[in-house]
Amino acid sequence: MTALPPERQPVIIAARRSAIGRAGGMFRDVEVEDLAAPVLRAVVEDARVAADEIDDVILGNAAGPGGNVARLAALHAWGNVAIPGVTTDRQCGAGLEAVIHACRLIQAGAGEVYVAGGVESHSRTPSRTLPGGAPYDRARFAPDDIGDPEMGMAAENVAQHYTVSRARQDAFALQSHARATAAQAEGSFSTEIVPINGHTRDECPRADLTAERLARLRPAFAKGGTVTVANSCPLNDGASAVVVTSAARAHVLGHKRVLGFEDAASAGVDPNLLGIGPVASTQKLLQRRPDLSLDQLTHLEFNEAFAAQVLASLDQLGLPADLPNRQGGAIALGHPFGASGAILVTRLFSQLARTPAPENALAMAMIGIGGGQGLTAAFRPIAL
Repeated sequence: MTALPPERQPVIIAARRSAIGRAGGMFRDVEVEDLAAPVLRAVVEDARVAADEIDDVILGNAAGPGGNVARLAALHAWGNVAIPGVTTDRQCGAGLEAVIHACRLIQAGAGEVYVAGGVESHSRTPSRTLPGGAPYDRARFAPDDIGDPEMGMAAENVAQHYTVSRARQDAFALQSHARATAAQAEGSFSTEIVPINGHTRDECPRADLTAERLARLRPAFAKGGTVTVANSCPLNDGASAVVVTSAARAHVLGHKRVLGFEDAASAGVDPNLLGIGPVASTQKLLQRRPDLSLDQLTHLEFNEAFAAQVLASLDQLGLPADLPNRQGGAIALGHPFGASGAILVTRLFSQLARTPAPENALAMAMIGIGGGQGLTAAFRPIAL
């Protein structure tokens, strides 16, 4: 692929997140905009740009209160009425979509500085009712004649279709918690977490999990199934944001190590097997970019909605189960829907831009999405 000029090369110069809280847990009384605002302020300060230099704030949100959460959060963050905001909704992929969109705007020359990410508060999600008062939990993702299963049943479908055993799912979940608790103990998340109401520690990782405890749990979604509450993600609250600019602007700002955006792709799959979406999006990306290869892949952040869908996707892509999420994934850390994709990018930034990494490193963020979609983005560390 022809290299972009520095003025059009998108790079991430700062990335932050909140701690991830359990639904009904430490952030249960924090409104969604108040989760996002401290993260926005911190990441812009890290980026060494003034708030009035921001061309737009782009935030993903999936299940929240409606309205334009990004604009509301920007006003809470800075009180500057001149800073615009737009909210994206690709469900679980919304936060990653926001980051990709910001990178595309830099490539297009549409602006110079974008704040992008996502926020979700499952604790504060409003109750939803149909006309007549009948409650419902979520929006429809697909027509009934195609199939619109609940997430747990979709994971069971994937486990059965791709022959992912209960033992493999439990082992993957145990790996996620072990890695996350080790990273917590080492302070690996301290540089990326913004304190909110004094909370600086992810609420869900468990050091006391064992294979025996996991094996005793009953299937959560289908009799005789393999998907349990422990090899699935919890429900969560959290926010994450990055600052995207050009390589030229990053150099002027004095940033020495950045995370360069290579490319991204989205793709659709059968909604009944929605967790397999990252396979299609990754294959689409690699077809368009033959200079990228999974053989080069050194870092992978893959959203762990369910162990079954991660393992099935890895199998189809020919990737080992120990490659993704070196410091734990969503099964342990949590999955605040609209924020999760941006959290993947923040994790990559910590691993590749905050700390020394080989210049030839190739990183990807992958996420499966309700309704049968996948989203994959590729990044490389760049020394300026």
